[in-house]
Amino acid sequence: MRKATIGDAAIEVIAADGMRGLTHRAVDRFAGLPPGSTSYYARTRAALLELAISRMVELDEVTLDPPPGRLAEYVAGFAHAAITSGRTRMLARYEFALEATRRPELREAYDRGGLMIRRRCAEVLADRGSVEPERHARVLVAWLDGTIFDALAGTGSLRPPGLAELTRGAREVLAGLGVAG
Repeated sequence: MRKATIGDAAIEVIAADGMRGLTHRAVDRFAGLPPGSTSYYARTRAALLELAISRMVELDEVTLDPPPGRLAEYVAGFAHAAITSGRTRMLARYEFALEATRRPELREAYDRGGLMIRRRCAEVLADRGSVEPERHARVLVAWLDGTIFDALAGTGSLRPPGLAELTRGAREVLAGLGVAG
């Protein structure tokens, strides 16, 4: 329980202050824990980063089970949630993506979460008639990543897409892949 609290607080700190703002003290403060609590569970900065990214991967372990005939709406809802209620975790994820390019010890944990989502996405697309589910999953995930990034950190943040616009985009991508939406 305490590790989850620390992981959640670390994600919040990273989203708010970037990787440079992630300190044991900052996590203790954000979590409302006594000073030194985070250090007890994660002695080093590297251990704190690993705890945070492991928590993020744990939170990402969701069931992707869109209802029949509603794949576009499901995909759009996923993107909309990432842009709105999941904004903090997505910002932290982008910070981790960049950090993982410089820290090989984080790469494996970061990729584990991404591969899990891609694998499940490919399964869903195969069930919906995709003739190349792995390739199509890569295209769909790239559309999601680009759309979410633009809405949170790009010029699109000036006017993030709403659910209706995201649904139209998801339908267009799925139609382009020849997948029933």
